[in-house]
Amino acid sequence: MPRSRGDGTAGKLLTMAEAVRRLVPDGTRLACGLALEAAIPFAFTHEVIRQRRRGLHLVGPIADAVFDQLIGAGCVETVEAAWVGNVTTGSGYCFRRAVEHGRPAPLTVRQHSNLTISLALQARASGVGYLPTRTALGSDVATSHDGFRPITCPFTGAPLLAVRAVAPDVAVVHVQRADRHGNAQAWGNLGVAPEAVAAAAAVVVVAEELVDTEVLRQEPARTLVPGALVAAVVHEPGGTHPAPLAGVRDHDAAAYREYAHASATEEGFRAWLERWVLGVADRAEYLALLAESAAGG
Repeated sequence: MPRSRGDGTAGKLLTMAEAVRRLVPDGTRLACGLALEAAIPFAFTHEVIRQRRRGLHLVGPIADAVFDQLIGAGCVETVEAAWVGNVTTGSGYCFRRAVEHGRPAPLTVRQHSNLTISLALQARASGVGYLPTRTALGSDVATSHDGFRPITCPFTGAPLLAVRAVAPDVAVVHVQRADRHGNAQAWGNLGVAPEAVAAAAAVVVVAEELVDTEVLRQEPARTLVPGALVAAVVHEPGGTHPAPLAGVRDHDAAAYREYAHASATEEGFRAWLERWVLGVADRAEYLALLAESAAGG
């Protein structure tokens, strides 16, 4: 997929449903959950589930429950990540069922560390086939799949590990603010988001707040991605819940615990999915249900 650039404001500012429909067909290599435990784009991936995408190849570092949910919903064929689970409780039960029992579908796992997935994305962004490192040498990660190859440094003769480039079709990032052109600003822990947006063929920005361009110009150092590289921008307040977003919301440990309890069984996961994803039309309805639940409804 060639680098996708938006052509004017009207073509970039989309609803969440439109962004997923246009940019995430079946089989997409999707990079998300890029800021480690923060800024996880749950609203985006819930829409991916509602549109019943299949055969996805997920790319990410510590991927949080967002990967677990996509796997449990049957959307995923391959995971290329450092860790898949629940950041509050540990195990990702849908991930485990897919790996151990092939349910709801067999899953290919391409194991990385946080550093090697960063290097793989950097390699793609730099236009080279791999980047060398000494990390992971001698570990199971280095022999887990064909994305790694032992090499010798041509200058020192020292052993190195070549980390093959990873090229996402789409990288999705949830940011604190963006303008209608897709210029996006983020702060807090960015994880591998800068590497992913540079490596991806297309970038989707999900913004907590939509602001005028002049607001962004006042603090240019916060800019994560310029609008010229953005294919779509979606205004979606509350889109990271239950994950935190620096300066906006805290980590909702209770929601993660509820998800862990429900997803421990296939029946529980299906009930959770029906209530919180398939049973709502969009993030606005999700947040209304969350408020109702908090009030004891």
